[in-house]
Amino acid sequence: MAKSFGGNFFEDFSVGQMLRHATPRTLTGGDVALYNAVYGGRFAVSSSDEVARVLGYPRSPVDELLAFHMVFGKTVPDISLNAVANLGYADCRFLKPVFPRDTITAVSEVIGLKENSNRQTGVVYVRTTGLNQAGDTVLSYVRWVMVRKRHPDADVAGQSVPKLPAAVAPEGLVLPAGVTFERYDAMLAGSPFLWDDYAPGEKIDHVDGVTVEESDHMLATRLYQNTAKVHFNQHAEGQGRFGRRLIYGGHVISLARALSFNGLANAVQILAINAGRHVNPLFAGLTVYAWSEVLEKAELPGRDDVGALRLRLVAAKDHPCADFPDRNEKGEYPPEIILDLDYWAAMPRRA
Repeated sequence: MAKSFGGNFFEDFSVGQMLRHATPRTLTGGDVALYNAVYGGRFAVSSSDEVARVLGYPRSPVDELLAFHMVFGKTVPDISLNAVANLGYADCRFLKPVFPRDTITAVSEVIGLKENSNRQTGVVYVRTTGLNQAGDTVLSYVRWVMVRKRHPDADVAGQSVPKLPAAVAPEGLVLPAGVTFERYDAMLAGSPFLWDDYAPGEKIDHVDGVTVEESDHMLATRLYQNTAKVHFNQHAEGQGRFGRRLIYGGHVISLARALSFNGLANAVQILAINAGRHVNPLFAGLTVYAWSEVLEKAELPGRDDVGALRLRLVAAKDHPCADFPDRNEKGEYPPEIILDLDYWAAMPRRA
């Protein structure tokens, strides 16, 4: 009997199937330092224990996207080891802060399957839940991924596509218990602009660009224990569709989020990801730029110290974003766009 595991193929999945993922991962200050070294994020709450304590956190929480990538990485061997591409995200809610020394585990449920017309691949929909050592849910999200079939002629029963919400409702957003922004120091955080200063329809060019290095991408993906072949194996990918390794889509999300500090420095915490698409591939040696659009503002029940901004974050490769590159009138993306992400962020309000 073979002792190694080559990953699941499309016909190995069934709707309702539960997957309990290996391996539990205890996050440390070293993980946080490495994440900051790769992306250079400057958001104050995830950068400073002292800023965090003033607001009511016991210490600085782990960046929400670091927690997301750690949970995502757990799922790869079971869900996307034989993936062609990760296609999108929806209904992602951050429910409890993660701190260094927390141990993260993940479970997933298959909630949909759809075979592609070429019968070579199919799309698998899963809801993944990340848990801490106490069994508390720290985050939950849906993603769908295109997975190769082992045998093109294999039949897959029980196919269905799940109905997903267009966005997380504002009343479903969760702020950490005991945290208040009444003593938040906006200038110390890097910008005078608060929730009150943004308007729906406003677009922000984040100006800066960052070139993706092969070493950074490989280091980050290993940090998350993401074993997807398309990111690691140049020997195999050299014979594939692009002739080289793909940059992990989550790497682009974290780069774009870090770039968004310039213009959204007080978007202190990601509360939810409503939708996300990796619309074109990214490769090492290219430079990532980003811009954001304010889609919606929401007051949070019982809170006058903080509100929520619904933001659209768009990343481009080798294309500065002063002209806000976007879809055309047919909804088609130009080749320079690599990410279209819709998310809710918490931002302090004026007293």
